[in-house]
Amino acid sequence: MPLYDCMLLFKPHIRKENLIDLVARVGKHVYRRNGVVTNIKSFGTVQLGYGIRKLDGRYYQGQLTQMTMMATPNINKELHYLNREDLLLRWLLVKNRGTSYGLDFLSEEDSQRELSRFIQSSIYEDEDLTDHDTNDDEEYRVEEGQKTSDY
Repeated sequence: MPLYDCMLLFKPHIRKENLIDLVARVGKHVYRRNGVVTNIKSFGTVQLGYGIRKLDGRYYQGQLTQMTMMATPNINKELHYLNREDLLLRWLLVKNRGTSYGLDFLSEEDSQRELSRFIQSSIYEDEDLTDHDTNDDEEYRVEEGQKTSDY
């Protein structure tokens, strides 16, 4: 059975009990189909990049929850009942490919070496700029009678 991430974006004003109830119903649905919910994460209230219009108004915030589950490949079709759920703004099911990002991708040795590169160097360190700046003023000097632009 493949691993899936189900992202649930709830309306911002719903109570935690209702949120937990819907997550439990999705988990029970997966369990009845011989699946397993392996992880649940709540990201709290998030600001949306655009308003999501529903029958009761437009929403610019939402409560984001992620459920990781092992389920049969037809779970996507079986979860379409979530479209009729009043508590949800959006939901998304993504097949987890086991891809690691950022420092999770590197071994501990590699990540320490990678971080040490950034700690030692700084983008704010002053380079020896005096050697390069000596002739710049002469280059841009305009004499009084000289025309500077054709516009």
